[in-house]
Amino acid sequence: MIQEFRGSTQRIGRGWRPILCISLGFCLAALLLSCQRPSESAPQPAAAIDPFAEPVPHSRDADDAGRFLAGMPGTVGSPFRELEDRPAWKLHRRQLDIAWAGIEEQTIPRMREFQKAELGDAPLEKSVVLYPFSGPDALVLTVFFPQNPTYVMVALEPPGTLPTPKQLSRQDLVRKLAGVRDTVYSELHRSFFITRQMDRQFRGQVSDGLLPPILHLLVRTGHTILGHRFVRLDENGLVAGRAEGAPSETGNRGVELEFRTDADQSVHKLFYYSTNLSDQRLSQNHPFLTFLSKLNRVTAFFKATSYMTHKPEFSLIRDQVLAHGGVVLEDDSGIPYHFFREQSWKVQLYGAYVRPYGSFKWMQQPDLKQAYTSSEARPLQFRIGYGFGKIASNLILARKE
Repeated sequence: MIQEFRGSTQRIGRGWRPILCISLGFCLAALLLSCQRPSESAPQPAAAIDPFAEPVPHSRDADDAGRFLAGMPGTVGSPFRELEDRPAWKLHRRQLDIAWAGIEEQTIPRMREFQKAELGDAPLEKSVVLYPFSGPDALVLTVFFPQNPTYVMVALEPPGTLPTPKQLSRQDLVRKLAGVRDTVYSELHRSFFITRQMDRQFRGQVSDGLLPPILHLLVRTGHTILGHRFVRLDENGLVAGRAEGAPSETGNRGVELEFRTDADQSVHKLFYYSTNLSDQRLSQNHPFLTFLSKLNRVTAFFKATSYMTHKPEFSLIRDQVLAHGGVVLEDDSGIPYHFFREQSWKVQLYGAYVRPYGSFKWMQQPDLKQAYTSSEARPLQFRIGYGFGKIASNLILARKE
């Protein structure tokens, strides 16, 4: 039986072999075409989630408060109008006008010239700007990066709440507004906020967080606050709302502002997060690390950081910026120069570098000093960072190649 079956198979094969080959060819072609044709039931790749897409509720509350704190007359219908008639606020306005005059007439115009010459290319202007160890410094951030759609500031201080006319009317306004002026004097006269002063001022002595000085700096530099909300990061590293003053289970309490630049009507978002960036805390902060991983080709800015990223205990935030960053602008207190040399970054130097100022003098970088000696550093027409007015200032612009 077996032999008979084999024989019949051989006989059939000799007669039908051409037809079978043609049939097999058609089947193979059909199979290949079906593999190339997209399957209707096959899962499609998930679209990237924009962590900043959720709209901000619009209201005038933050703009009204910011103008009052910044010594600027309110717009029509401002609820602070009655408080503006008090002698304490009129004195506040005069003294702030004097304090701002120098930086408005000289420093800010020179910084804007630097921005146009060195930071005005389209890829940079479209990126998210990350500002670790920022304090409330919205001033330098928005002057250096005026076209960027989104800013993320990170520091230790709480975000705080929004002061209201009712709250301020019950306080000693002379003393309160004097404290408000003190909070920005170091920024206006030194270009940075002093850490020990922030510890006192923004944890209850003047305000309960950084929102008031951020508003002050934004409205004073030609911006209108369109809306605000209090936020946190959820377990997936996405921005989520929270009630004003409410805690967050994952930490990373923050505030989100939407504002318009009055000069060109461009609209931007600014986030401030209260987050501990030390390795010990950041390594356990999965929501914030996930959030950082979404910021591809981010532009990072470092200024007057107390040389945190030079220390082993702050290596994680440094490595995150080097991994996800496309551009870094910093003074010498930012990421140590040798990290850019060891990786594929193109560096341009500005100003002059001799040594760090004061108590940070032991943080000198010999390779950076040598680079300033051997390469062509471009001039810097304004003072910035530590040693303001005491030693020459420097900036380092690094671009990933």
